[in-house]
Amino acid sequence: MAKSVNFVLLSRSSPFAVVLNTEFPQDLPPKYYHEYFCYVINFVRKRYSGILTTEENSFLDTYDGLSEDAQCLFIRFSNRSKSFFKVNSITYSEIEDINASLQELSDQHFIELLCEDHTGRLAEVIDLFTKEQLLHLTALLEPDIMPAKSIRKPDLVRWILYTYDFETLCKLISESEPVIKVSFEAEVMLMKFLFFGNRYADMTEFVIRDLGHVRFQSFDESHLSIQFDTRKDVDDTLMVALMKETFDVMKQDVPPEDVFDWFMNWNGGNGVLSPKALPSYNSFVMRISAWLERKKMHSQALSIYQLTNDAPSRERRVRLLYTLGEIEEALALCDEIAENPQNADERYFSQDFYEKIVNKKKRIIKRTTQALKAAEAIEVPVMYRYQVELGAIHYYRSQGYNAVFSENEPWRMLFGLLFWDIIYDTNVKAIHNPLQRVPSDFFLPDFYSNRSNQLRERMQVAQTQQAIEEIIRSTYQEKFGITNVLVPWYDDGLEKVLNLISWLSPDQIHKILFEVAQNMRENTRGFPDLMVWNDSEYAFIEIKSPTDHLSSRQLHWQHFFAEHGVSSRIVRVNWIKDIEQ
Repeated sequence: MAKSVNFVLLSRSSPFAVVLNTEFPQDLPPKYYHEYFCYVINFVRKRYSGILTTEENSFLDTYDGLSEDAQCLFIRFSNRSKSFFKVNSITYSEIEDINASLQELSDQHFIELLCEDHTGRLAEVIDLFTKEQLLHLTALLEPDIMPAKSIRKPDLVRWILYTYDFETLCKLISESEPVIKVSFEAEVMLMKFLFFGNRYADMTEFVIRDLGHVRFQSFDESHLSIQFDTRKDVDDTLMVALMKETFDVMKQDVPPEDVFDWFMNWNGGNGVLSPKALPSYNSFVMRISAWLERKKMHSQALSIYQLTNDAPSRERRVRLLYTLGEIEEALALCDEIAENPQNADERYFSQDFYEKIVNKKKRIIKRTTQALKAAEAIEVPVMYRYQVELGAIHYYRSQGYNAVFSENEPWRMLFGLLFWDIIYDTNVKAIHNPLQRVPSDFFLPDFYSNRSNQLRERMQVAQTQQAIEEIIRSTYQEKFGITNVLVPWYDDGLEKVLNLISWLSPDQIHKILFEVAQNMRENTRGFPDLMVWNDSEYAFIEIKSPTDHLSSRQLHWQHFFAEHGVSSRIVRVNWIKDIEQ
């Protein structure tokens, strides 16, 4: 059981004294993190009070009852990645009395001393100490058998854990310097998860905002929507996120067979997941399946790929079925993909691989390869072999054309500027916190379905090039510097967008942007590398060196542009000797 203790710091001359970093970001008040944390928990309590448990509400109430300094010290602990701390190493200049704050946290069970409850986490405790400190510990235990000073710390840690039991080490460590463990880790994790909606964003988002490193879109907080409607939404989504993190650790040391068994046991016991958790679950399925496939565990990978139809799972299943000799099943799945491809990769793959199976060819010429072989060629000095697009730009400029890079960014910027308010419309219920950079439905099919009417209404307003240009210029000036997932702020970005739309009809622009909107994950990439033009003509050009491959997405845009009268082509580069040679 955890014990209460009177906390007294050791002398700084102690061999166990290592002071924690006390610095706070320049230009922020000393207790900036306290303001952020309190904002987060109040934000969560206001929006999710109906789904918080009795224990979670009790945690919040008890936290409110702490003194400000005790709250600050608890937040300092909670914002670090570890759970255990050496008492003598704790010092924060903005906290007046560390001892008193530690005692208050202990009394309210926000921290606990190292004890038998932590037996399974001894490795974390040992890792708090430097190699020199650990050698000092071993000398106190058994000076005659202590390891050589040249031993590596990981090896020393393993030796200590193997040689001594928890009780012995716990007693010695506690006599040398008290070690504490922060409590309520699950509750703090939940508060942050409910605020950010994921496990990868953290409290540094507030810091970069207040230091001016990022300007966030401004939202009326009264219009922000909750991300999770039920407790099951929360629990299932968080569970999948934590399972992903567990897998990332396990795959470093655990045999693939054991990882497969672990996943299947978990998957078989988690019941029906909340729809809110399914996108994260499907991405987890893809991650673990791909890893098992790389480990040559084909049957196991196939069995997990079958748990989702999200791309590219069906493609991988076809390939594995073929490898395993299940030809009829592979053909049937190719037909299924061809009838309803989710993206360009699936569409061209189903055609190419079906042909490979039916014609019993070991090698086929894929449609992307055929298109590349049929492309025209230009000659570029070999000095550009590592900068093929730059070499092509110089080539076209030498031919009297203007030429600039145009791959993805101008098109994304065009979409982001023309539809900025629609992307971040809080009425769509995809904006959940004031620091959100990307709508929660951005990479889901819901993005288009949730906004299709608004997108069409905007197109009705943007019926002329002049109207489109006015919207883009106005948005650019109003929003300059504000973070937008589609808009990179660089010097000639606006000029590239305006030049791009000057060559296209409003109808062509509408069709391209609607195609993008229907699959934001896939259709915001694959655009041609260059835009070239003179006084009378223009073209978007996909440049390929002799060793480059054409992707399905790039071929998709070539076909789409051709269908809608947009001048675009693929150009191969042949290397020639540098002129100076």
